[in-house]
Amino acid sequence: MSIRAFSSKLKIPCFAWKLLRDLMRPPINGYLFPVRSKIAVSECNSSNFISGFRQYHDGRPRGPLWKGKKLIGKEALFVILGLKKFKDDKEKLENFIKTHVLRLLKMDVIAVLTELERQEEVSLSLKVFKVIQKQDWYKPDVFLYKDLIIALARAKKMDEVMQLWESMRKEDLFPDSQTYTEVIRGFLRYGSPADAMNVYEDMKNSPDPPEELPFRILLKGLLPHPLLRNRVKQDFEEIFPDRNVYDPPEEIFGLR
Repeated sequence: MSIRAFSSKLKIPCFAWKLLRDLMRPPINGYLFPVRSKIAVSECNSSNFISGFRQYHDGRPRGPLWKGKKLIGKEALFVILGLKKFKDDKEKLENFIKTHVLRLLKMDVIAVLTELERQEEVSLSLKVFKVIQKQDWYKPDVFLYKDLIIALARAKKMDEVMQLWESMRKEDLFPDSQTYTEVIRGFLRYGSPADAMNVYEDMKNSPDPPEELPFRILLKGLLPHPLLRNRVKQDFEEIFPDRNVYDPPEEIFGLR
């Protein structure tokens, strides 16, 4: 009893308690320590009392889940749920934006925008972005445009993409290569190679040096349009003289 009380007071772990218990046993065949001591895993992991000790959990979530939840505040989460709830009711949605979105702090409203983009709620994302543009603290930011434009392009909302594109250019912002790539790919998927070429021409006038990927996307997407493709191919060979362009047999695409 005295040993149990002493060990309980010191809160000795499961393994230490088993070792202490073995030490207090009388010697066997002249050996002070047992020849082999095995501690059952189920003994140490059991939620019941084990020799006066209990395994317990402090109740907090572990790992990425806990870290992820801390990035979005309670008010931002409430706003996200509200926007999704009223997205099919224009009047209620506008009232909710006035009463809740407009009162959010800067970091919270940006967190709402980012989470809506992640959930592919692109129409709601666009509304929140327009709210951000009207705030006193707003400054033109190419990254805010970039994430929203890419989300809209992947959702094939190309009319909204061009509205944002024009707004971005009015604020003297140029997209990066990834943005050009996704918008060009979006127009090709949308079945509008002429608009894809307009974006391509805009890319060539960008102050940043062009990258290879958007050219590759165009060269592949313009296979049914050989005249447009040849223009892009010539530019590609001038800008990237060490790279090769693969030209598949024309009969595969019905060009003969």
